[in-house]
Amino acid sequence: MLKVSAGLSSHYLLFNQIRETRMTENQSSDRQRLVLLEEQLAHQQKAMEEMSDQLAEQWKVVDQLRNKLERLTERFLTMEMQSLDAPANAKPPHY
Repeated sequence: MLKVSAGLSSHYLLFNQIRETRMTENQSSDRQRLVLLEEQLAHQQKAMEEMSDQLAEQWKVVDQLRNKLERLTERFLTMEMQSLDAPANAKPPHY
């Protein structure tokens, strides 16, 4: 009887050691996964910040171009109105 219970005890101890090792390996694996996820998150956050900065710069350029287009449109319309107001039979200035 003692041999059986001693054998069971050693199997139980071995089982516990294996289980603890697996738990430690799982925890280590979980930690590695967590570190990897945190690194990926940090890279994504940096990329988003860079894209946000680029987008803000592009909007500045779009606003500048829009303002320039409005000025040129006004200038064109003014010149067009002036050409309509000029007499039709007027001699060109180089005559």
